[in-house]
Amino acid sequence: MDRLLRESGVAFEKVNYYTAPLSRKKLAELIRKMKIKPRDLLRTSEPVYRELGLSKAELSDDEIITLMIKHPDLIQRPIVERGDRAVLGRPTENVKALL
Repeated sequence: MDRLLRESGVAFEKVNYYTAPLSRKKLAELIRKMKIKPRDLLRTSEPVYRELGLSKAELSDDEIITLMIKHPDLIQRPIVERGDRAVLGRPTENVKALL
């Protein structure tokens, strides 16, 4: 991803949300910019997803965001944000369309 952005001449800031956790407000903003539901951003292959029983849980969007803040492993990545839009960086075609 870094290489794609550099080769495209796009200045970027890389954020590791394990060392610099996303705020609730920022995560909600990214989800809004991606035009998806919070559940669409969940990493369903993570052990914590299974441990919390999220596949069967009836949770509100707000509750899902709370869980993603508490358990960053639940957040799909990378997320690439540019202006008023954001995309999930996989597949890379998503990022190319954003540039």
